[in-house]
Amino acid sequence: QVQLVESGGGSVQAGGSLTLSCAASGFHYSSNCMGWFRQLPGKDRELVASMYRAGQSTYYADSMKDRFTVSQDNADNTLWLQMIGLKSEDTAMYYCAARDGSFSVPLKRPRDFTFWGQGTQVTFSS
Repeated sequence: QVQLVESGGGSVQAGGSLTLSCAASGFHYSSNCMGWFRQLPGKDRELVASMYRAGQSTYYADSMKDRFTVSQDNADNTLWLQMIGLKSEDTAMYYCAARDGSFSVPLKRPRDFTFWGQGTQVTFSS
């Protein structure tokens, strides 16, 4: 049984930083494809970052690649999303996602992923 559990969300001010984590069970990051998505209020779920080639490469969405960084701790089977320079438009529910298998190209669509966490909320405060 694959389970993904996100944590680390909260309230953040302009220019602030936050690090989200995704703990996995029944699944190992190093041999599969992982992704971070977010869903803004009233919008479709969008890609933040996608790890591929068994975690050796990471694709970032253009609007986030200079501010967001994905890393993983294989020993703890935890995926991290470090976010800096946060803006009001970063307010969203952030999700961790997983897909069996190793891919040579990044998976970018929500439907490409099989397993999802429950999400963690990031809220901008003025």
